[in-house]
Amino acid sequence: MENQHIIVLGALEFSSIVIGLQALDQMVKVAPIQIIDARTISSGKYLIIFSGDVASVEYAFNAGCETGADYLVDKLFLPQVHPDVIPAIGNIINIGEWDTIGIIETLSIVSGIESADSAVKEGGVKIIEIRLADGYGGKSYVKMMGSLDAVQSAVKAGTAKAKEKNLLGMDTIIPQPHKEIRPFFM
Repeated sequence: MENQHIIVLGALEFSSIVIGLQALDQMVKVAPIQIIDARTISSGKYLIIFSGDVASVEYAFNAGCETGADYLVDKLFLPQVHPDVIPAIGNIINIGEWDTIGIIETLSIVSGIESADSAVKEGGVKIIEIRLADGYGGKSYVKMMGSLDAVQSAVKAGTAKAKEKNLLGMDTIIPQPHKEIRPFFM
């Protein structure tokens, strides 16, 4: 399955590596899903990101949640993921324009993905990168770019769910960023 065709996304983040691996096994046994990423992450956690048809992702998601219920840090079942989200997970998307920057830092990987999806669905921004935990103490951050108004709206939308879950680290908006920071941002 090509990334641009993924419309259903599931993600589970566990506080135990052992439970994460056990959940992964149960998930692939109950439904035909595509594992996008499954690995240990900073702070001794385990991450599973997966896709497939709605029913398969839902069955696998429920199996993973049931298996690791007491060890879930965060979870996400997203039947209509925005097409810009998947390519930005762990990658930098280069764009020609240089405009207002928005950054959202979350305390879990799953909340970072969810924040990116909400932000880009608000409209008018391009997700530049979704960085997942490696070397960040289990945190995630999302970088986006667009006009000042669009970035303000997107950051507000992107932080809402993380705030509800008490998993928002910080957020910032940098209007008119200096060109000297571009190599460190892109």
